[in-house]
Amino acid sequence: MSLQHVSLETRPADAEAEARFWALLGFRRVEPPAALTERAVWLQSGTTQIHLLFTDAPVVPPSGHVAVVAPSYVTTLGALDAAGFAIDERAQHWGVPRAYVRSPGGHLVEVMAAPPVS
Repeated sequence: MSLQHVSLETRPADAEAEARFWALLGFRRVEPPAALTERAVWLQSGTTQIHLLFTDAPVVPPSGHVAVVAPSYVTTLGALDAAGFAIDERAQHWGVPRAYVRSPGGHLVEVMAAPPVS
């Protein structure tokens, strides 16, 4: 079993900046169902999707976050840094580097060099 999608709320005005942010993490735009095109942007990497749902008062979880594995970790952090995002590198967990970054809409995203090993 794998996670198919997560939905994040964003202001319509932030949608394009959010899409560019997620593109730096390897997500590309895909078409949502026709009934949702006016109220959402969908992004996909592999089989995982991010659904950006439009709202005028988005809720950003205060401590919850999305975690993504970036096989090209150093390159990905470099692209985020070059795009002006503040990178907060953290202590390694599971023996791999990880860092946090905030999306344009304020969502906390953990970037990991590899998935956790159980």
